[in-house]
Amino acid sequence: MKKLHCLLFLLVALMTIPLVQPGTMSAQQAASMQVAVGAICRDVVDRAPIEVGSSFDVSAGKLYCFTKITGAPSPTQITHVWYFGDSERARVKLAVNAATWRTWSSKIIQAQEIGPWHVDVLGPAGEVLQTLDFAITQ
Repeated sequence: MKKLHCLLFLLVALMTIPLVQPGTMSAQQAASMQVAVGAICRDVVDRAPIEVGSSFDVSAGKLYCFTKITGAPSPTQITHVWYFGDSERARVKLAVNAATWRTWSSKIIQAQEIGPWHVDVLGPAGEVLQTLDFAITQ
């Protein structure tokens, strides 16, 4: 009888471990993914942001959202969502193919789009990893 209890305990333990393990690893991986560097800039050269700022003249024409992701389970993806005020203007899905990965998106700014902007950097499950605020001025 004692052997039967030990055998049942062992069987239950072995069945439970596979159910718990993947969920725990996935949560740990998701929790460790972050934006190490996030910037709005006028250009990206050699995988680095150029002329980073929080306010840009409307004559800039085109801006970039640069992100350096760390701790990513690979492969995965992030999304840059560009907003003018509260209105979504662009949604760009970007591949993240290594634990540390640099990527960027761009947006052409129209002459009438003067005012507050922001870009939400979303993780693979749609969670906001970072919000980058900036303004377009005349």
